[in-house]
Amino acid sequence: MEKDLKELYHIKRSAGFHSDFESFRSLLSYQARLEMLDKTGALSPSPSLVDLRAKAKQDEFRRHSFPDHVDPDFLQRAIRKAQEALKGPKPPKPFVPTLDQLRLAHLAKDEEIEERLRPKRRPLPTSLPPKDEAEVDAFFCKRGVISKCGREQVSHEDISRLRPCQWLNDEVINFYGQLIQTRAEESKENPGAAGSGGGRGKPLNAHYFSTFFWAKLKGQGYKGGRLAKWTKKIDIFSKDVILIPVNHNNAHWTAAAINFRKKRIESYDSMGMERGQVFKLLRQYLDEEHREKKKKPFDFTGWQDYILPDTPQQENGYDCGVFTCQFLEALSRGEEDFPFSQLNMPYLRRKMVWEIGHAKLRDEP
Repeated sequence: MEKDLKELYHIKRSAGFHSDFESFRSLLSYQARLEMLDKTGALSPSPSLVDLRAKAKQDEFRRHSFPDHVDPDFLQRAIRKAQEALKGPKPPKPFVPTLDQLRLAHLAKDEEIEERLRPKRRPLPTSLPPKDEAEVDAFFCKRGVISKCGREQVSHEDISRLRPCQWLNDEVINFYGQLIQTRAEESKENPGAAGSGGGRGKPLNAHYFSTFFWAKLKGQGYKGGRLAKWTKKIDIFSKDVILIPVNHNNAHWTAAAINFRKKRIESYDSMGMERGQVFKLLRQYLDEEHREKKKKPFDFTGWQDYILPDTPQQENGYDCGVFTCQFLEALSRGEEDFPFSQLNMPYLRRKMVWEIGHAKLRDEP
């Protein structure tokens, strides 16, 4: 079995996989775990969800620790799939027309105009400025409550989950969601004060639902989960986008969005798994919320279920929460794609520590 594992690793490396063998082993075990949970529907969200902090110790193993579920059959399927992918048709070479010098001059001019209108993103840095890096180290050394924002707070135990190779918990994800929500509200009240720098999109009129929203919607439904009360003070239909972190079977984080600007229900999964249930339940939620607040069914004319074809993918078994937070942050600024990959995760983890510690999002990438 170890020989097959190494064979699969070398196939993946030849196809562009960047991470080391141990990361690959954890990714494969994670894929097998998710496949098993997807088939069995095991580990449904707890209906209580009253006080996660009180249950942190008993949930630690169940939520953040996973055994090796890679059996020989799964491994052979993975090898066959990887080999078929390598043997598959290669993408067509870029079309290079044969043109005279005048046509080439016009083409160059068009490209220059395009670059001015839509400048290419600069690659993400590999580290924060030295002063900020020192502050991140200091946040890791603190004890007790590290930071507060709105109703959310994180402790030193929560912030430690942003160290390398750690799973993110509800507290970290909800705190980051509150930062996104705060920026959206400040931008709406004073557009000149909360704009993003570096050529990045400006914050939209966004609303963030906490991690408990999906658990209630899936586990209890709209009426059973009393979700109408979640929007007593807001009209979601007046928003640009609704942002939703989704926990699948207490084993994996993904991001979802109800994009009113684009008329789309969106799902972003760093493991690339099929998420039909996300689309189904969010459509049901939209319709029931509209019937409750607007007294008529929701009009889905022109709406589509959307998955970004080249959604960034993780290459290990523990970075899904970081990917999810970064998906939500980019979506809150109306981004149509994402400038990060697995290679950026170490930097983004430390950037998130700085942002959580200062209770504000950085303007630069």
